[in-house]
Amino acid sequence: MPISDLVRDIKNNSSKFINENKLVKGKFQWQEGYGVFSYSHSQVDHVYNYILNQEEHHQKKTFREEYLEFLNKFEIEHKPEYLFDWIE
Repeated sequence: MPISDLVRDIKNNSSKFINENKLVKGKFQWQEGYGVFSYSHSQVDHVYNYILNQEEHHQKKTFREEYLEFLNKFEIEHKPEYLFDWIE
């Protein structure tokens, strides 16, 4: 399955769930776009532990800081002024 199809399905299904269950005020919708970073199978445990401890991890480093680090680490061209303009 192409990553773009997977992300589309996740966004569609999660938005529907959130809106049907009225988990937020107003209508929930995802922002446009997404970021995907891949790791080798040998890193599965590392990725799993990262996800498991993500809440604690983001008390030390913001999502924005980490995302920008990923973009730089993976040498992905980007313009920081166009990222996260909705986050203070």
